[in-house]
Amino acid sequence: MQRLRLEISGAVQGVGFRPFVYRLAHRYGLAGWVSNTSKGVVIEVDYRAFAFMQFADAVLKEKPSVSIVQNISSRYLLAAGYSSFKILKSTGGKREAFVLPDLATCVDCTLEILDPANRRYRYPFTNCTNCGPRYSIINAIPYDRPSTTMSRFKMCSKC
Repeated sequence: MQRLRLEISGAVQGVGFRPFVYRLAHRYGLAGWVSNTSKGVVIEVDYRAFAFMQFADAVLKEKPSVSIVQNISSRYLLAAGYSSFKILKSTGGKREAFVLPDLATCVDCTLEILDPANRRYRYPFTNCTNCGPRYSIINAIPYDRPSTTMSRFKMCSKC
């Protein structure tokens, strides 16, 4: 076993990158973590060569559609003995991460808003990782809900 640390910069915050990496890690049976930083996203995984190569390939090929990867740096380290994969709390520092501009409401969100049977029917703040405000609601980097103007709105249990 070895450990690899990936540091990814670009438009990788506010686009569902961490949950995407989490799902990939579970798909390939990898243990480690992912976190937002002031520079972008950091991933650490303990791995065996085959599963990791598939994971690394999928990070770039299957990334969220609105994300933009500008740079990936990597470091090989001794295995840490991680037992699961987690999304860790974000870390601060000098602001270098790129935040996408606000994006128009996507087709999926529009369909939810217009469907009287949907719990988000006529809900004015509907957005997802593929659409919605980013630049106009961000107060600080790393991009997390508490760092946006949405922090004062409680999320329901289903969200």
